[in-house]
Amino acid sequence: MREEEVEKLRGVVRDCVSKHLYSSAIFFADKVAALTGDPADIYMQAQALYLGRHYRRALHLLNSSQIVFRDLRFRYLAAKCLEELKEWHQCLTMLGDAKVDDQGNIDGLKDCTAMYLEKDGEDHEINIISAICFLRGKASEALENRNQARQWYRAAIKVDPFCYEALECLINNCMLTCEEESSLLSSLQFAAEDGWLSTFYSCLLKKCDKESTVESKFSDLENEKCDISSTDSTLSRTLRNNSDLLTCKAEYYHECGEYQKCFELTSTLLERDPFHLKCTLVHLAAALELGRSNDLYLMACDLVKEYPQRALSWFAVGCYYQCIKKYDQARRYFCKATNLDPTFPPGWLGFGNAYAAQEESDQAMAAFRTAARLFPGCHLPKLYIGMEYMRTHNFKLAEQFLLQAKAICPFDPLVYNELGVIAYYTKEYKKAVRWFEKTLAFFPSSPSEVWEATLVNHAHALRKLKRYTEAITFYEKALALSTRSLSTYAGLAYTYHLQDDLDAAINCYHKALWLKPDDQFCTEMLTKALEDESRGSSNW
Repeated sequence: MREEEVEKLRGVVRDCVSKHLYSSAIFFADKVAALTGDPADIYMQAQALYLGRHYRRALHLLNSSQIVFRDLRFRYLAAKCLEELKEWHQCLTMLGDAKVDDQGNIDGLKDCTAMYLEKDGEDHEINIISAICFLRGKASEALENRNQARQWYRAAIKVDPFCYEALECLINNCMLTCEEESSLLSSLQFAAEDGWLSTFYSCLLKKCDKESTVESKFSDLENEKCDISSTDSTLSRTLRNNSDLLTCKAEYYHECGEYQKCFELTSTLLERDPFHLKCTLVHLAAALELGRSNDLYLMACDLVKEYPQRALSWFAVGCYYQCIKKYDQARRYFCKATNLDPTFPPGWLGFGNAYAAQEESDQAMAAFRTAARLFPGCHLPKLYIGMEYMRTHNFKLAEQFLLQAKAICPFDPLVYNELGVIAYYTKEYKKAVRWFEKTLAFFPSSPSEVWEATLVNHAHALRKLKRYTEAITFYEKALALSTRSLSTYAGLAYTYHLQDDLDAAINCYHKALWLKPDDQFCTEMLTKALEDESRGSSNW
């Protein structure tokens, strides 16, 4: 057979692969490899076998070649076969000896791989070393060595910032703290023309910057243009409607407590891209916060139908039952989600919160501790453990866990709020005010009702310190966000009462009792205020 005929067969194999005709690709690749014996053709045959899911046969072919341990492509493909066969120890052995430190710096690569450390700027291929590091991370994670997996994922993204899958694993599995994420991002070396990718990655990580900084990043990405030339005109397109960017923006709204804005954005996106699973998760979280049980029910039905083997689907069912306060059923489905995927953080958090909702602290603590062990970069398990201890009035332990949560993520205002509440309960009012002030440092330009509780807490602490004018200011700010809060009206009335402003106090007591007519405190204090007013002075 002439060389041009062999080249024609190679083209047929490549075309069969592109058309997903893998049996045809295997058939012709086998003939080409037999005719030439060329390592490139053997590799092409192994690729066809791998794509056709003949993993054991592909592995045997690669091992039979004489260059499997001299060519990284062969070794990597053999390791990929072992990955599919779930033979994780052999997979790591196939990839060879190398070590990585906590910062993702690789040591021990053989000299023959040094040529791959520099990326070819012409073909824009993902660096093979990066792919190998990522595969090492997956194997380590499968062997439950999550610390080693984290190190290899960091190495993969540091070798080649275009290895997005490594970053995705670090983010989705909550492997890094805020500080570690920031350090990793600053260590990545982007080409000048890839500045947009650096910005995108910074948005994907925890949204820990100031509101103006985050909004500026989103604006820069939305205005990122690509001019496409056609025969008669030049089209300019942007990332403004990109699904991943909109999902990232929705996550930011959720973290800020802007649940309605988050829900509206995810609803619009899911109408256009109904199977975007990351957006679906954010949509479920927002719907649960807003108490939209009908939306949760419909979404859960669709997910179970389309993805019965995914943890996300059963998590959605659990969210529906959590929303309608059927916590036993919610626990059952959150448990099923964690059984399907033990590395699914929302499943463990939902499981714990379903127990906490019925004040079953021991079981809730067990779920949160498991989550804290599995996801060291997620501060929420520590936060929830602290809240459970606070609920049972174990304030010392509660404070310890809340401080641990703060160390992992120093940018969550809820952590500071809970620390302030502990200080309030332990009568350390000055300390409480300091924590609430730190909470309010995250106060957005357009606050939602979720901030009302912190404003009231701060006002209560100020009232205890007899800083009545400041306390009234914060009560009024809380009323600007929600006019149906008994605690706010009662606190404001009592503060006016302490200042001997009886008319204002009586007015606020009446408003509080309109919200809850049988409230004992407001009833007694209203009676006291009326008696004081009738005597013309306050003698208590």
